[in-house]
Amino acid sequence: MPFEFQPLNIPEIILVSAQSFTDERGYFMETFKRSVFAEHGISAPLVQDNLSSSHQGVIRGLHFQKPPRAQGKLVMCLRGEIFDVALDIRKGSPHYGKWVSARLSEENKNMLWVPEGFAHGFQVLSKSALVFYKVTDEFSPAHELGIRWNDPEIGIEWPVANPTVSARDAALGPLAQVDSGFIYSP
Repeated sequence: MPFEFQPLNIPEIILVSAQSFTDERGYFMETFKRSVFAEHGISAPLVQDNLSSSHQGVIRGLHFQKPPRAQGKLVMCLRGEIFDVALDIRKGSPHYGKWVSARLSEENKNMLWVPEGFAHGFQVLSKSALVFYKVTDEFSPAHELGIRWNDPEIGIEWPVANPTVSARDAALGPLAQVDSGFIYSP
């Protein structure tokens, strides 16, 4: 099988490992196959692709879109390496306010599935990084929200000290002050 699916400590967050086929020319790999992903619980339609380029130490996030324009994200690092984070923002969830992380890189070719109900962010570990992600709904500025990257109640252990954060992300509030609109249902 070209993919392996590993739920993390918050089981809705899934680390996807893709098999690559290497020879003297380079490598080839599938990054998404609807039928296989659906067999493993990732069946939401992916309708928009995003690409970001960032320098070492940059933190982007923690971002999400609230219902009814919520987004699930399938995140992959095409160049460099990132520390990718998903934060549970579903009221009533046994994991509410908890986070999980994975290192995604061009070497390991892993992807992270972050479903609706989670805030997402990443920090660049390499000199630069090119991050590609597919989302389940189009960008809607009216529904976009975020949570402060360094909220002490969450306690994310970002690996690079003295990060670069946009003024917009620096002004985000803590989780306790954000009404995400997500309610946990088992």
